Amino acid sequence: MAAKLDPTDIPQVEASDLNRPMQMLIEKGQGLALLTGLSEHDLRELETSLWSDVQTDPDIRVAIALRLRALVDVFAARRLKDLLLARGFKVIPAAIAAASKERLNTRFGFNAQRLLLAIDAATAPKPQPVITMPAMQTAA
Repeated sequence: MAAKLDPTDIPQVEASDLNRPMQMLIEKGQGLALLTGLSEHDLRELETSLWSDVQTDPDIRVAIALRLRALVDVFAARRLKDLLLARGFKVIPAAIAAASKERLNTRFGFNAQRLLLAIDAATAPKPQPVITMPAMQTAA
């Protein structure tokens, strides 16, 4: 019996599962795939490697592949690229964590604004505490 996959709501996956294809890209020298994008040939090659490397339920593997494709597609948005360039590599784990949990529709992809807000919140610089100095008294 074939499993039914709802294309309007792809199941959530663990962030560690979605991180595996990113690690595969880094090992192949394509660590900036979110910034530069991937060709269809590269995506298919990655999915083939993923299919043989990840030994889990086939439905989970399909969900991982679809979420990775959508993550690469959504990073074509200028504001996400700008965030990656401004904040550096800490955006990538935050993007993977957000993409593993955000709602995904195969036709429309991720909601770019929701993903941006989640990544922005996870990578925002921590406010520095304000150090107040006691008032200085002058000699009279």
